[in-house]
Amino acid sequence: MAKKLARKTTTKKAAAATKAVTRKATAAGAAKGAPVRQARGTQKYVYAFGRKTDGNGSMKPLLGGKGANLAEMCRIGLPVPPGFTITTEVCTYYYANKRTYPATLRSEMESGVAALEQQTGKKFGDLKNPLLVSVRSGARDSMPGMMDTILNLGLTDQTVDALATKTGNARFAWDCYRRFVQMYGDVVLGVQKRADEDHDPFETVIHGLKHERYHEDIEDTRLTVDDLKELVARFKALVKERAGKQFPSSPWDQLLGAVGAVFGSWMNDRAIVYRRKYNIPTEWGTAVNVQAMVYGNTGENSGSGVAFTRNPANGVKEFYGEFLINAQGEDVARACSRRNRSRS
Repeated sequence: MAKKLARKTTTKKAAAATKAVTRKATAAGAAKGAPVRQARGTQKYVYAFGRKTDGNGSMKPLLGGKGANLAEMCRIGLPVPPGFTITTEVCTYYYANKRTYPATLRSEMESGVAALEQQTGKKFGDLKNPLLVSVRSGARDSMPGMMDTILNLGLTDQTVDALATKTGNARFAWDCYRRFVQMYGDVVLGVQKRADEDHDPFETVIHGLKHERYHEDIEDTRLTVDDLKELVARFKALVKERAGKQFPSSPWDQLLGAVGAVFGSWMNDRAIVYRRKYNIPTEWGTAVNVQAMVYGNTGENSGSGVAFTRNPANGVKEFYGEFLINAQGEDVARACSRRNRSRS
């Protein structure tokens, strides 16, 4: 039914392009032994990676660059946190069908989450050992910073306490929750800087709390558990004021909202301008990657960063990396804290 609906509402050109992409990805996958097809008459929209990996590195048109490379890294035995990729065909369907989804997508996502639970030993929304995930875009060609990312998805007023108890680290749990409410409020619920404002509204809230309690702009890592709890409360009040709705308390509502936001970001102003500049066709669409969280903000013995097998500045064949201690990915991207460089 979903396939027929997509065929009716897309143009002949778009349908032909989608079929060509699928044929190319399927043939390449079959050459490498990848199980890329379901039974005849069904359409596969979710591809797993981890202990069981459906895709491979040749499938960028279908899985996007990030999804294809994650699958390939799993296939060669690298330690990749498990997850699943929602294909670019869903993005095509989303825009061709008034921002709706194929009928089978929800059940495929549920199977994907169940596989994550089985591999991690955690449960989505569980009150003892909750599974948290990241949700990232992944176009066929790299578009750094153009589309949106959400980390720590799955946290609620209940699961944050479960995470604190499970890890024995309340500050870490509430730091994750603070980050999640801020990212989700911005990306999914649209709580962003207004034309008459000089700063991001969430950052304004953080600045105000720091000056209320410490009378200076201390580093985020110095905020206490009580500070972080207060920030979460103020962030939720800001969301209610600006978005006119409560912050979602269901992990599944959070996940569906995040997936929609990633597909929505394919048509945001930044992405449109970037595609125009680098001649990236709009009809390619983006994939969505849902992946089990790994944390860099558990304390001074953890961190987050990026690494290269060549120096990106001059091309020299040397290991090159950049990381931050007690941080998550967006801190590295925004260079919010002190910087460390590693070369060998």
